[in-house]
Amino acid sequence: MGICAGRVVVVTGAGRGIGREHALEFARQGARVVVNDLGTGPGGEGGSAGPALAVVEEIRDLGGQAVPSNEDVADWDGAARLIRAAVSAYGRLDVLVNNAGFLRDRMLVSMTEQDWDDVIRVHLKGHAAPLRHAAAYWRERAKAGERVTGRVINTASGAGLLGGVGQGNYSAAKAGIAALTLVAAAELAGYGVTVNAIAPAARTRMTERVFAETMARPASGFDAMDPANVSPLVVWLGSEESAHVTGRVFEVEGGTISVATGWRHGPKIDRGARWDPAEVGQAVTALLTTAPPMEPVYGLRT
Repeated sequence: MGICAGRVVVVTGAGRGIGREHALEFARQGARVVVNDLGTGPGGEGGSAGPALAVVEEIRDLGGQAVPSNEDVADWDGAARLIRAAVSAYGRLDVLVNNAGFLRDRMLVSMTEQDWDDVIRVHLKGHAAPLRHAAAYWRERAKAGERVTGRVINTASGAGLLGGVGQGNYSAAKAGIAALTLVAAAELAGYGVTVNAIAPAARTRMTERVFAETMARPASGFDAMDPANVSPLVVWLGSEESAHVTGRVFEVEGGTISVATGWRHGPKIDRGARWDPAEVGQAVTALLTTAPPMEPVYGLRT
């Protein structure tokens, strides 16, 4: 038994890293899990059914229930098949965890069109497509008079909240995911579905090179960069207990959970008429003196 006992969960990108830890913790908490992963490299190259199958076997060894999926979540029809696979295997869907992704880090002046398109596709479309089909499933259940307790947990990033030098494509995709989370939370609330996002910091294949100095494994004691630290929040957000929380983005690192406040309407000056361009500069200067200071972009050297 656990806080997700009997719930059916789809986790994308669950073959390794943070996604694998999500899948294992959901299983420990009693959920039945669809382990989705294409088995690609850190930059999206290649593919293998092995990683998803390995996690399924781990879950079964724990005494849990799991099935593998190798669908491409950024393919519209593939995402639909993924959602159908959960319903076919276990008769329902309760939780969607969008986690799949990879990196193609480049400075903007060096980035190729393919670098841009591939990262936007796997992260942003790879969230939108499964979310769309899961939402349609839950809407159908709600309209049929069933009690729906759907949960979506998206994966944003600190780079999506504050930006990351050398990560224009990734930062744009993750910022889009944060905005998509807000929209989906508003649209799906009437069907009994909550939608939240996390911005995790942990040691994975994607981050080892970026944060090599700060993500070293400790010789002893608490490993703040262990990806398993991220999963308790995700599992709780996937439980029925989290019904009162939606449209939020949580940062999680080690033993720390914080809620990001995001963009808000700030100070304003209303002239009551169209501005003269020559007068705009003075107004902007006045606004910036009263606005909160900006958070620094990750990787910015000061």
